[in-house]
Amino acid sequence: MDKAAGGWINGFIGMAIFSGSLPATRAAVMGFEPLFLTGARAAIAGLLGLALLAVARQRLPAAGDLVSLAIVAFGVVVGFPLLTALALQHVPAAHSVVFIGLLPLSTATFGVLRGGERPRPAFWLFSVLGSALVVAYAAAQGVAATPRGNLLMLAAVVVCGLGYADGARLSRRLGGWQVISWALVLSLPVMLPLALLTMPASFDAVGRGAWTGLAYVSLFSMLLGFVFWYRGLALGGIAAVGQLQLLQPFLGLALAAMLLGEAVSGTMLAVTLGVVACVAGARAFAR
Repeated sequence: MDKAAGGWINGFIGMAIFSGSLPATRAAVMGFEPLFLTGARAAIAGLLGLALLAVARQRLPAAGDLVSLAIVAFGVVVGFPLLTALALQHVPAAHSVVFIGLLPLSTATFGVLRGGERPRPAFWLFSVLGSALVVAYAAAQGVAATPRGNLLMLAAVVVCGLGYADGARLSRRLGGWQVISWALVLSLPVMLPLALLTMPASFDAVGRGAWTGLAYVSLFSMLLGFVFWYRGLALGGIAAVGQLQLLQPFLGLALAAMLLGEAVSGTMLAVTLGVVACVAGARAFAR
């Protein structure tokens, strides 16, 4: 199997794993507070990442890589999980998945800011159109009723794009699974105490769905998904394999409907298609 094919296969697996993150987080926040959930998922994944690095006898990252690893940790280990957990207290998973359609655009934007790329004017046209669709959808659904949830989801997309861009750039040098493992280990001294300090006094009232959600986001969303995703970006190229994110809203909507019984309206599907089309157009004119 050549590198390009391996990149697409690994990228697709990673994207499919990420598609279950929001439905799983929605299930988990029904039994756990957002701060505990954020700390617990990062602590569990961090301990697993530490074990992987130890077993593989990986050398410590260079001092020059610590800033980028801290950005990855801030974006995908702390920022995105916490912001989405807070948002999903106010909006259903099917609603929040629409915002994920902006992730490729967010990643590309930070690629421009940090990578010095100069996209053509059409890129920004598609960017504005995609953002306008999301804002219009939120307003039509009653943004006054859930402004906090919508703003939290937008913030989550921004910090996640930052973490994706820096992580993808760093993975070319360190390797995909090493990047996320070191980012998790870097955040462990903060996230483990956070989990212990915010741990509920009793777990008796926590249902099976919440435990399943915690297990999924800890093992799959926080660690295994990034192993495949960053490996895919490293093998197949960031711009090419990154387009697989366009499929994520569709898989996420399907999972929310199947697993959580949430309604997926025709309007929601139409907006998702529109956002995906705008992001695809922006990607086409990124260079």
